[in-house]
Amino acid sequence: MPEGDSAGESIHGKPSAIGNFFKRLGQIYQSWLDKSTPFSAVRWAATLILTAIYMIRVYILQGWYIVTYALGIYHLNLFIAFLSPKVDPSLLDDPDEGPALPTKQNEEFRPFIRRLPEFKFWHSATKGIVIAMICTFFDAFNVPVFWPILVMYFIMLFCITMKRQIKHMIKYRYLPFTHGKRTYRGKEDTGKTFAS
Repeated sequence: MPEGDSAGESIHGKPSAIGNFFKRLGQIYQSWLDKSTPFSAVRWAATLILTAIYMIRVYILQGWYIVTYALGIYHLNLFIAFLSPKVDPSLLDDPDEGPALPTKQNEEFRPFIRRLPEFKFWHSATKGIVIAMICTFFDAFNVPVFWPILVMYFIMLFCITMKRQIKHMIKYRYLPFTHGKRTYRGKEDTGKTFAS
């Protein structure tokens, strides 16, 4: 490979200061993401607060409705992927192929595997909100539109999409939420021993 072709390298093949800076920044960002993984309630609360700040900003500025509409469509697509199974049963030729969901009470427990896991759903939704927030600082994205039409169109799109998703869930008999494997309890230990 010729010198300087690798990302973050200077002309002489040594890592550049800018490349090192962005590499370190990426490592810090990934570290914070890794630390936040077990705290789903806190992550979603922070995302809801960020959404509220974004909505207040759009309301006060009275603009950027196209950006908000695009954000809503993006979140709807993420939500549908979150509710969908990883292997779509309607695309399988052979029903025995791929991971199947239990259809009877006595079948083996198989957790619901999502097409978009919860962490990636949260991460993508939060990135979308941050990008939309950044767009509100540029007048180029403030396209004048009649916002009630966008709201009505989004509501119609949401209802049609969710109706289709619910029909799909009913047809292939799956729920997008796993309640966990059923556990059985034995008798309570009274501490008494049996005399032989």
